[in-house]
Amino acid sequence: MSNKIPFNVSVTATHSKKYALQVIEKVSNHGKITFIDRCQQWFKDELNCQQALLTPSCTAALEMAAMLIDVKPGDEIIMPSYTFVSTANAFAIRGAKIVFVDIRPDTMNIDETLIESAITSRTLAIVPVHYGGVSCDMDVIMNIANKYGLFVIEDAAQGMMGSYKDRLLGSIGHFGAYSFHETKNFTSGGEGGLLIVNEKEFVSRAEIIREKGTNRSQFLREQVDKYTWVDIGSSYLMSEIQAACLYAQLEESQVINRDRLASWDVYYDKLNKLSELKMVELPTVPVDCNHNAHMFFIKVVNASDRNKLLKYLNTRNIGAVFHYIPLHSSPAGVSMSRFHGKDRFTTSESERIIRLPLWFGMNKSQINEVVDAICRYFRGDSKYIDLNL
Repeated sequence: MSNKIPFNVSVTATHSKKYALQVIEKVSNHGKITFIDRCQQWFKDELNCQQALLTPSCTAALEMAAMLIDVKPGDEIIMPSYTFVSTANAFAIRGAKIVFVDIRPDTMNIDETLIESAITSRTLAIVPVHYGGVSCDMDVIMNIANKYGLFVIEDAAQGMMGSYKDRLLGSIGHFGAYSFHETKNFTSGGEGGLLIVNEKEFVSRAEIIREKGTNRSQFLREQVDKYTWVDIGSSYLMSEIQAACLYAQLEESQVINRDRLASWDVYYDKLNKLSELKMVELPTVPVDCNHNAHMFFIKVVNASDRNKLLKYLNTRNIGAVFHYIPLHSSPAGVSMSRFHGKDRFTTSESERIIRLPLWFGMNKSQINEVVDAICRYFRGDSKYIDLNL
């Protein structure tokens, strides 16, 4: 039996421990700490955005976006059902009705051709989700939003360093949100997020909302002589020690990104023969998109085949997993949302996906072992695949 190949291994950068210790030492000595500022400036420079605010999670960033666009009970927010619960919950907690539309089977992203027909007089925003770090068709989505005066909030939780027509994900809509959860390409100690503000008019209020509804940020910049409560808000601040962990990874962001892309490419090349034999489907990356190798998945025929293959991989000590259960089929989804049009692909495609192990530093022999196990499974169906590993 081989050693276990985990689904994910969190990133540890060269200076992770060094920076974390600097935070601890400065706190004990009442020194000034700056890793939050360093991270936020890094993102402002990279994304060319108006403001970048670190948050405790991507969920918090989405909740802030909902506050910034003043979501009220009865407003409608359009998004895909195939996403993490926070995408919907951030707006539902403010009383919005979530309107789901179907996904494209090639990218698993929202079908941009179905959005316009879902718009009503109550529609306030569109929330495209860049699944696996592969961009939605943002030109079409932004054109629709501009036509109807809607906000666009990019759920780019999986999308850091992915791009659409050379624009980084999160920097295209009015707002964007990143996740630094332990399963993401870049992490900040297990949890973490970023709100990306692309419109200047929202910068000041975003800072206020993040600081519990106070103008403390202006006070710290000596723009006011004391700070006070001026708006709604909550405690949406990331800790310095989380920012220290993240900043160490930002320093090595290109190395981390190249490493993941290399592993993704090995998977694609090694599994291509299975794809040619129509035994699995591989990910699709549209020509206008540069992905970030957040995940590598295969698609099998249906849920039954998925469960059988997952069980087999588990016996081989390989940590493969399936992904989201569509939100519209969940108990909360039934009461807080509606599905516009037909569910042609959302459910059926979600039942076919198997996510394979992928992390920074994964070596080629581990990838070969995963691929070999998948091919051995299909050989049991009397089909011989020559891997040339």
